[in-house]
Amino acid sequence: MPNLEFDFGVSAVVNSAIQIGIIIIATVILFFIGRWLIPRLITVRIPGVREEATAEKEARANTISRAIIRLYSIIIFVFAVVMILGQLGLDIGALLTGLGVGALALGLAAQNIIRDYLNGIFILMEDWYRIGEWVKVNGEEGTVEQFGLRRTVLREIDGTLHYIPNSQISFATNRMRDWGCINMTISVAYKENLDKVFKIINEVCQELKNDPEWSGRLLDTPSVVRVGDLGNNSVDIIVRGSTKAGAHWGLTGELRRLIKNRFDEEDIEIPWPHTKVYFGNTPSKEVTTIIPS
Repeated sequence: MPNLEFDFGVSAVVNSAIQIGIIIIATVILFFIGRWLIPRLITVRIPGVREEATAEKEARANTISRAIIRLYSIIIFVFAVVMILGQLGLDIGALLTGLGVGALALGLAAQNIIRDYLNGIFILMEDWYRIGEWVKVNGEEGTVEQFGLRRTVLREIDGTLHYIPNSQISFATNRMRDWGCINMTISVAYKENLDKVFKIINEVCQELKNDPEWSGRLLDTPSVVRVGDLGNNSVDIIVRGSTKAGAHWGLTGELRRLIKNRFDEEDIEIPWPHTKVYFGNTPSKEVTTIIPS
């Protein structure tokens, strides 16, 4: 009898170990199947909320897929742990009941975390931003490096990371969606002929449009729009043009460089701010002081 009881005990342990091994293997397989299948299903089934290029649709699908994969991984991990505990002899029914009560208590104690997840779902479904886009959230700007249902992670140009709980995000400014815009103010001295200046600026804009390195990023040829202001020290000219999403920063910098070089060639003055100082009431003692900005 003792031997039979010992054999039965060993058999039960071996059987439980085998079952636990099967659960672990099945969990790993399901995890990798999910990681492979979810992005493909999302790409095929994702609704087109507007006309999108293939790259834009892939970026949106990537953002949604990452969030769903993370949630999927948590779910299968919890199920695996519950099944393993069942194999170890724990009462799964009582365990699930306890988990339910614990979840309720945790939910009451962690309302902010629940709001994080709920707001994350709305941000995800309404497609506010995607991984890789430059956005402004809660006064912080940067590239969306991570986006999950609980938080958004932004990285600034200098590498600084901002971790923002989704429950704190009430609005977001997306600077890389659909298209961008060159919106420049060019200042010239009052003595300059504006018709000549307009012609020079438009010629430089056409030069940028004809440059193979930059033309593919422009949606149209930038041009002078109007005189924006007659300032204290200069005439301000507005230049605008449409660009591909995210390309306006580089194009604006290149256009500034070209205009500056052309103004130097044409002797067009870009004025410094200046102040007139009077000594007493004698007009002949007027002195003009140039104050670099």
